[in-house]
Amino acid sequence: ISLLEVMVRVKRIDLSMKYEQQYKTIKELIDHNGNKKRAALKLGISIRQLNRRIKQYQEKGKAAFVHGNADRKPVNCLSTEISNQIVTLYRTKYQDCNLKHFTELLEHFENIKVSYSTVYNLLKKQDILSPKPWRKTRRALAKKKWHQDHPKQGKQDIDTAISHQLALEDAHPRHERCKYFGEEIQMDASVLVWFGENKAYLHLAIDNATGNIVGAYFDWQETLNGYYHAFKQILENYGIPLCFKTDNRTVFNYETAKTKAAHKDVLTQFGYACKTLGVDLKTTSVSQAKGMVERANQTVQGRLKPELRLAGINTIEKANEYLLDVFIPAFNQKFGQKIRSAYSVFETAPDARKINYTLAVLTSRVFDSGSAISFKNKHYQATDEYGKLICFMKGTKCLVIEAFDGQLLVTADEHVYLLKEIPKNAVTSPAVDPEPKKKRTKKKYIPPMTHPWKHESFVRQQRRAHKHHQYT
Repeated sequence: ISLLEVMVRVKRIDLSMKYEQQYKTIKELIDHNGNKKRAALKLGISIRQLNRRIKQYQEKGKAAFVHGNADRKPVNCLSTEISNQIVTLYRTKYQDCNLKHFTELLEHFENIKVSYSTVYNLLKKQDILSPKPWRKTRRALAKKKWHQDHPKQGKQDIDTAISHQLALEDAHPRHERCKYFGEEIQMDASVLVWFGENKAYLHLAIDNATGNIVGAYFDWQETLNGYYHAFKQILENYGIPLCFKTDNRTVFNYETAKTKAAHKDVLTQFGYACKTLGVDLKTTSVSQAKGMVERANQTVQGRLKPELRLAGINTIEKANEYLLDVFIPAFNQKFGQKIRSAYSVFETAPDARKINYTLAVLTSRVFDSGSAISFKNKHYQATDEYGKLICFMKGTKCLVIEAFDGQLLVTADEHVYLLKEIPKNAVTSPAVDPEPKKKRTKKKYIPPMTHPWKHESFVRQQRRAHKHHQYT
């Protein structure tokens, strides 16, 4: 056998710095018949231990200094089966989850407890990134794939190509949070196919000081109804906040469209409800000005959508229940700050009955010659609490109030009345049908007349708001 073949057959032995020093010292000691005491002092071991190491070296050579656990898998190392299972689960079942959320779901549903770094490194080896990776990580993977597809390209060409593929986003300065809980509530809606097959809008309200979600509601469109539900949750659970910060949606800001139907004119309603409760309303067209709710929308999209899918939720009713019962408490516990009453500026909210009539839609109307008004393509008449008809002259101005629970009221001549729908056809015929049994008339509750329901006050507020919108 030639010397070259012997060298090829000999396995190369790599030692750590500590054992490499031991090997060189003992080798030099034996080759030159050195001083054992000096060698033991240099290595920091006893003469007896040095003699053992010399004997091991004489028997095995350099291999005697290889640690016994070398090339042996640690006890806590994941098996190949579990590693492959994690990769398969992410590709098939949890493909829309971020990696931190994925580790939590693995422990909750699959009974696999692993760390974030383990999952990250395991998926990175397979070129699998989180749905929203860091720009640096995304660029590194893009360079790797580009180099595989174009092996002859130089480093400068690769950097130029990747820079064109992944353009840098505009940077925005960081802002400090508010000091008090309830000082500023940021609101926004995000559209996504959250469940089922159709897109839905999640109306989200988040506190700027603590980062806690204080209100959330699903609706099929971004509407006043969705924001009213979020507002109602805030009032019932926390109280009256100091300020809302929103975008310039027509739900919050005024529009000067002259052709808009009156019963669809909800442009002033949210602001009017805020004014009634003493809540300041600020609107902005710059998304970075309400960056907390914008960032929260991304986090919620990354976590809520897979949770709804895994829970088998396909209806908007069940989705809203899941929001309040499961998702919001878990989100606030994980990402929010603990609420301290000493740092809260929420005021005591009114009772449920007043909330119902405050979160209302108000619309101006005029009585016709038949003492009726038209509202949402239906005709109504005013009645008192006992159902007695109240007639008004033609041209009498009134204010229709659609309460949060759907109840319809009308204010006229500084009084509040109930609205009774006039059916297109009579329910019974006195000539043909038998005479129905007379039921005892129950007195219905009519709320007292309050300042926000005065017709002149509402119209004056609308005019002032429209003029302010035209000026700005």
